[in-house]
Amino acid sequence: MALRTCRVTCRDIDSVEHSVTITADSLYENHGTRPGCQWAGDIGHGQTMVMVVVKQPEVEHKVRVRDFEAWLESNGRSPAEMALKSRLRELLSK
Repeated sequence: MALRTCRVTCRDIDSVEHSVTITADSLYENHGTRPGCQWAGDIGHGQTMVMVVVKQPEVEHKVRVRDFEAWLESNGRSPAEMALKSRLRELLSK
């Protein structure tokens, strides 16, 4: 997938909405920018929604945190997906 400019938005546990514009090459790489990053406060898990708006053309995706975490913990189906998951696990552990 080509690099795209995206806006990632989530609501923290105090109901404060946070957004950041980043460049990434996958929906899950965008999603991986939320917890542990300084731009967002503490956010919940489970039903918490993270919204990703992909520009050029603009496309909006909503992914539950628990769905992202389940995907991240599953085995990759290709070498590229395994490398992506490894990179995201490393990013989230920082």
